[in-house]
Amino acid sequence: MKFLDQAKIHVRAGNGGDGCVSFRHKKFIEFGGPDGGDGGDGGNVVARCVDGLNTLIDFRYKQHFRAGNGKPGSGRQRTGASGKDVLVEVPRGTQVIVENPDENTGDGDSILLADLIRPGQEAILARGGRGGKGNMRFKSSTNQAPRQSQPGGAGTQAWLWLRLKLIADVGLIGLPNAGKSTFLAAVSRAHPKIADYPFTTLSPQLGMVYSGDDAFVAADIPGLIEGAHNGHGLGDRFLGHVERCACLFHLLDGTTVDVRADYRTVRLEIKKYGHGLAEKPFLVGLNKCDALSPEAIRESKRSLAKDDVRVISLSAITGMGVESAIKELFALIVSDGASTISTG
Repeated sequence: MKFLDQAKIHVRAGNGGDGCVSFRHKKFIEFGGPDGGDGGDGGNVVARCVDGLNTLIDFRYKQHFRAGNGKPGSGRQRTGASGKDVLVEVPRGTQVIVENPDENTGDGDSILLADLIRPGQEAILARGGRGGKGNMRFKSSTNQAPRQSQPGGAGTQAWLWLRLKLIADVGLIGLPNAGKSTFLAAVSRAHPKIADYPFTTLSPQLGMVYSGDDAFVAADIPGLIEGAHNGHGLGDRFLGHVERCACLFHLLDGTTVDVRADYRTVRLEIKKYGHGLAEKPFLVGLNKCDALSPEAIRESKRSLAKDDVRVISLSAITGMGVESAIKELFALIVSDGASTISTG
């Protein structure tokens, strides 16, 4: 299934049914009085968070969602049936955003309408119109036979953006070709595309990582480049996928000329992006150590120590240091205390 983390949809709630003008007709009762019933309420468009989905690709093929209209009222004080609601199922981590342009300039900030992170959580995207009142509602001491009723209200409608931010315990970050996908493939059953050239990963990947009786979810996002926080290389959208992670695992290519410069490039993008990413606990992994001499590994660690970071050496392709990295990450997740991990 293709991955899509952003989609635009149109939602339209149902209109309320009209109220009825009717009078009671019964043998031997000359003045039966009004008995027109109310119209039914229009249906709502409701978003529901469900498990088992991890992409918004379905909304590429279905963009319009319309709820049913309420039925009009009828005689004998009968209320019309309410319109049928329409359910929009979205994956965990979906945000619903409505654009709020200025009336004069057309520009303006977006408004977060809902943030759906728990299975079963719901949000009304478009609210149905209220049913109109029948003429029995207008009877008074001075108007015993009202011939007026109320029309049903109009349902709301809007164009909305759905934006998916994956929910995971560990976010794998780094420059392109740092070995993030290789690491994810080594520690989980995920099968990301792996090749010896930059930008192999074009969309985020999730994998379940097991260590004894413990387990956590890791998210591999595409490589970040300079200017990612401003959207270069779609970096701002990729960084959005690790906003909810308990911790970050920053992988570095140990074979590059200056690992400290690589480290600083990604950390600067994270700080500029904001949204609390720079404050998350993180671990730095010096990857591809199978291709380095012991002295080169020590030199890289001494260089990174100047930035006061915790560094672990590993080789995702050979498995060296991978189990130690998993244990370190699990410790960070537990210390964070706000994760989705499962423990036996």
